Amino acid sequence: MSRMGDVLAGFHAAWEFESDSVLIRYERGIRTPKLLQALGERRVPLAALSAVTLTPGKRGTVVLRAEPRPGADPLMEAADGQLKEGCDPYRLVLPAERETLAEYYADELRAQLTESGPADRFLVAPPDGPRSFKAYDGKASFDGRTVAFRWFWTGASSAKWKAGDQSFAIGDLSGVEWRSPEVFEGHLRLVRRGETSPPQVDQDPAAVVFGLGYGPVHESLPFAAAVLAAVRSAGVAAVPAAAAPRRDPADIAERIRHLGELHQAGLVTDEEFSSKKAELLAEL
Repeated sequence: MSRMGDVLAGFHAAWEFESDSVLIRYERGIRTPKLLQALGERRVPLAALSAVTLTPGKRGTVVLRAEPRPGADPLMEAADGQLKEGCDPYRLVLPAERETLAEYYADELRAQLTESGPADRFLVAPPDGPRSFKAYDGKASFDGRTVAFRWFWTGASSAKWKAGDQSFAIGDLSGVEWRSPEVFEGHLRLVRRGETSPPQVDQDPAAVVFGLGYGPVHESLPFAAAVLAAVRSAGVAAVPAAAAPRRDPADIAERIRHLGELHQAGLVTDEEFSSKKAELLAEL
């Protein structure tokens, strides 16, 4: 491998190559995506990587990307393919004139990669924080052992108010479902052991609902990753969330109204509005 301590700096991040890992430090500049700023730095063991690519980028750049193995990084497992390209923590964008240098480091990394396929445990540490964030209907917090939801009277459904504030021990959970706040119906749901038919997220006391300005990616995703890592370390295998039951007409009407507000605000395209409205009507 390259000499220990070699650094390759790009836009928004710098990679420091060590004997058995890559230390990625993210800039805190105003143009750096907030998720990368929140991550600060991450040490990625070479055992957590399966491949390295170097491809042309936009506007005179090249992109060096390390491919994490499935199951190796709790952040990427929680994200489940929902991150925008610019927020990918495994991407390093460099000026095109540094392509030769980038290719050198890519070749050096490839020569050190010996693992492939899914990892049997997390090899990358979860983000340090944040351990709390505000959703639309409540505040979520996590102390390393327990996840707590405290409801807001301005956003929580009557079902959540009746259930009261919630507290969930890590040992009672089997996984976490995170749906980006940048799409319609974003949320964070705790998957409870033995649960087969959870209610809709706005009615589920084990879930918080995102919305405009609530549960942003740089807050809710690191939170989800930290909870998921704690669940796995407790020896409980994560399982996919069960399919949601059919909704009642009043619920469908309310969601279509909310979708219309997003459409009028320009946050949902005509195509997205028509497609999602059809999906909701199909659930009647």
